[in-house]
Amino acid sequence: MSLQSRIGSLKERHASLETRIAEEDGRPRPDSEALFQLKVEKLRLKEELDRLEHQPPN
Repeated sequence: MSLQSRIGSLKERHASLETRIAEEDGRPRPDSEALFQLKVEKLRLKEELDRLEHQPPN
């Protein structure tokens, strides 16, 4: 997998998590544990994206 396709895949997963977080948060009684786990995963993906986007070219 090329670097650009990896970054694209991570961006898609990040956007999907953002949608899931918004859906969960919009429920009448959001599951705080589920929200926490989704946010942790979203942050992990964001950190990996930042690392990949700012690494020097080979």
